Amino acid sequence: MNSIGFYGNFLTEIKQRIQQAQAKAVLSVNAELILLYWDIGRIIAKRQQDEGWGAGVIPQLSRDIRNELPEQKGFSERNIKFMVQLYNEYEGSIGKQPVSQLEERKQLVSQIPWGHNILLMQRLEAPEIRFWYMREIIKTGWSRDILSSMIKSDLYNRQGQIAHNFNTTLPQPQSELVRQAFKDPYIFDFLTLTQPFQERELETELVKHLEKFLLELGAGFAFLGRQYKLTVTNQDFYLDLLF
Repeated sequence: MNSIGFYGNFLTEIKQRIQQAQAKAVLSVNAELILLYWDIGRIIAKRQQDEGWGAGVIPQLSRDIRNELPEQKGFSERNIKFMVQLYNEYEGSIGKQPVSQLEERKQLVSQIPWGHNILLMQRLEAPEIRFWYMREIIKTGWSRDILSSMIKSDLYNRQGQIAHNFNTTLPQPQSELVRQAFKDPYIFDFLTLTQPFQERELETELVKHLEKFLLELGAGFAFLGRQYKLTVTNQDFYLDLLF
């Protein structure tokens, strides 16, 4: 086999593996962020219910977080209200529900970017319809703009009754959902990155979240390092991330 052609195929395979791992890492960070927002919403809602805290606690909390953690930009008064809404509409207002059902809801909500979640809460009232759109987002990798168009065209009522298998595979690295997650300002704030940021800075922050992700994959996976040096036919190549 031609050595140049063989190496080209080898490089393509490694590149695809790196991109897939990067996409998984970003979506893993996104899931952590959404579940954090859910939990913050739960804490606030519980305090409001149990201790009679009024709505004024939200602007106060927003100001205090900005003062204590100025690098965190995702805690505006408006955004904190969405966190409380997220909890109330998917858990707090429903009452006791089976653990499996609650976990399924959390899994769906945490697999799409925060901007998608906000759009669904703003545009749709019925949680079950939102969950249908969430499954479609995960399956097809819709961007936020495409999701908005699909809601406007009433896709649920046109196709929602058509049965399909829930595709749990990861969206392709080039899908709009992954691209949008890479650019999501809420994720950058969560990682304490500021724009414009350096590619190496993003890489460093993502690596911090890879250990948990790799542990979840189970046996057979290993993270060998970043900027990993490979020497092929007396030429040095550096891989951003090697698994």
